[in-house]
Amino acid sequence: MIRKILVPVRGDGKGDNVLAHAAAMAHRNKSHLVIAHCRARPEDLLPFGVPVPAMFRKQMMRQAEELANVEEQSLVAELQALAAKLDLALGHASDGGGRATASWVEETGKQVDVIRRHGRLADVIAVAQPDVDRNLGANTLKAALFRTGRPVMMVPNGVEPPSGLGGHVSVAWNGSLESSRAVTMTLPVLHSADQVTILSSGGEPSSATAEDLQGYLAAHGVTARIHRFTGSGNVGKTLLSSSQDVGADTLIMGAYGDSHEKETIFGGNTQHIVDKAKMPVILVH
Repeated sequence: MIRKILVPVRGDGKGDNVLAHAAAMAHRNKSHLVIAHCRARPEDLLPFGVPVPAMFRKQMMRQAEELANVEEQSLVAELQALAAKLDLALGHASDGGGRATASWVEETGKQVDVIRRHGRLADVIAVAQPDVDRNLGANTLKAALFRTGRPVMMVPNGVEPPSGLGGHVSVAWNGSLESSRAVTMTLPVLHSADQVTILSSGGEPSSATAEDLQGYLAAHGVTARIHRFTGSGNVGKTLLSSSQDVGADTLIMGAYGDSHEKETIFGGNTQHIVDKAKMPVILVH
């Protein structure tokens, strides 16, 4: 079962949509959301490599601290209003039998450290889709994927959560280690779904096939059907269109079978989905 969903926020305007998607998942699973805000250290806000007189340094540190306090108060007030709108009970962890709940955690330091600390004991981490034009979110997604080893739900920008998020889940399958880990680590998501569809090109003759996966899921009490697609061309694009064709609202897939740096520079299936997805995608590396 999904008991803990981590939602890292940093006041970049994307938190509301990410929280709405996480809340939809939490309601389906009666989960607890941990909303973690990364508060920058005052010294990290000082000009790098520029000598600052002690008097001005002290003043700038004080102003940075006051600014951080104002930002935190604003975010907490926003959270309280949004939690009421999303029907989240604040302050208490769910026992799985009641309603979805949420709590606020304030940490000082680098966001990668906050994600690492709280993410490694989360069932799912919800983050925003990186915004390439504004250069936002790439490091958050990378930290969640590569520093925690946990499933990461990437929330598409500007897209509201679908009604009954997680009701119909598609699984990208090619028999790889990454796709295998994605399946085994998201079994709670698959268990809670009303419908599961395996997306396969049939191109895994020397590895576990889609039929093998179908049998494995059946042994875990998950009924799944297989949807075949042509494996030529841009597979990432085909996975997104196939998910839409079968009516899935969430895609699960292994991420960055090639290195992250190689896919970022030269392109790849994962990178295409990270850049172009208009639906929630749960990534596992």
